[in-house]
Amino acid sequence: MILVTGATGTVGREVVGLLPAGVGVRVMARDPAGVVGVAAGVERVAGDYGDPGSLARVLRGVRTAFLVTAGVGGGDDAVFVAAARAAGVRRVVKLSAAAVLDGGAGDLITRWQRESEELLRVSGMEWTLLRPRAFMSNCLSWAGSVRGEGVVRALYGEAAHACVDPADVARAAVRVLTEEGHAGRAYTLTGPQALSAVEQTRQLGAVLGVALRFEELGPGQARAALAGRYPPAVVEALLDSALRLKAGAKAGVQDTVSRLTGRPARTFRQWAAAHAASFGALTAAAGPQAGPRAPGAGAAGADAGP
Repeated sequence: MILVTGATGTVGREVVGLLPAGVGVRVMARDPAGVVGVAAGVERVAGDYGDPGSLARVLRGVRTAFLVTAGVGGGDDAVFVAAARAAGVRRVVKLSAAAVLDGGAGDLITRWQRESEELLRVSGMEWTLLRPRAFMSNCLSWAGSVRGEGVVRALYGEAAHACVDPADVARAAVRVLTEEGHAGRAYTLTGPQALSAVEQTRQLGAVLGVALRFEELGPGQARAALAGRYPPAVVEALLDSALRLKAGAKAGVQDTVSRLTGRPARTFRQWAAAHAASFGALTAAAGPQAGPRAPGAGAAGADAGP
């Protein structure tokens, strides 16, 4: 039995959909009714990291678990690892982040991921770590301004970032979850090329058939925008992450996706084409007559993640 946590999230729902028929699959969610579109035979079970009793029920009979946590700085990983060990789980595949390898990264999010990885290493269970760069799907945060104004706004718009399609992360996860030979390994997952937010804007506009405009955000503007979505400590961690992006720390490309999955990692243009509908119909003001405008200086968005 394979347990998938985070089954309603960006990667987890893709993993559930890609696991092969005939494999026993159980998904954990606070509200199992919210897990929709899964294949017949997939078990949906209520579970919460804050309720160890529920984890014991969820983990009964599970041999392999896909672990996704989002409570930055919290104890969800520790609770899950303890429950998995007690339940006799053989292997845990953890969704981490590529920033753990960056010696210059000391922000809250990266420290939390490093600590979570260490919990698995000393757990006595088999473990595998997936360390993606930020997801291409973070660009969906641009949808409102793209639809309404034909504009993308981001911090450090000219810095290159080897962001990855979350569907490729899911494909890699499925291989690791269903094959032997991955115990004790860590895989860094990137896209096939490093692109700046300026170039992403150009490619997205080409896919949508419009000339999108890029506007550079200053650090203060980025902080204000992020403050509406995240707690203060996470905002500062994301801004610190953006500075590392500006310094070139996230531009390295690896071929891990193709080696694990047997197919090339998808490009940003391919991702944009697959998600064009998410950016909706543009207003007349956002049409082809709105020519591109070069940013003053910079590198990709603060929202890019670790």
